[in-house]
Amino acid sequence: MQISSILAACAALAIAAATPAAAHETVTPTFQQPITNIPGKSLIAVVVDYAPGAASPPHVHAKSAFIFGYVLSGEIESQINDGPARVYRTGESFYETPGSRHPVSRNASKTAPAKLLAVFVVDTDEKELTTPVKQNDR
Repeated sequence: MQISSILAACAALAIAAATPAAAHETVTPTFQQPITNIPGKSLIAVVVDYAPGAASPPHVHAKSAFIFGYVLSGEIESQINDGPARVYRTGESFYETPGSRHPVSRNASKTAPAKLLAVFVVDTDEKELTTPVKQNDR
């Protein structure tokens, strides 16, 4: 291998290391239970931790999912379908109806973390709660 090739490879690695990766959320499942008086439905809760500036990729949830979101700490910016983006603060909540798109879900702060509780009422046999989508897959 020539020295110029080695230098080019080192430069590419240095640029890649210096380029920040897109910050995403950390999702922690906290509760899952069938709803015994509603056959075929389950209640699932997850806590979503956003580092400062972190965001979820645009996504849809399971087709059967009704979702209640509650901001545990910080500020979460959220957009559902083609509605306006809105910032929700600690103690505020929102919901998503089945079949909704979630093009924006992110920490509204670049300096402080944020935490969201998401509670799903979903068909018990659903396997994937969240599926990323491309912006043009509307």
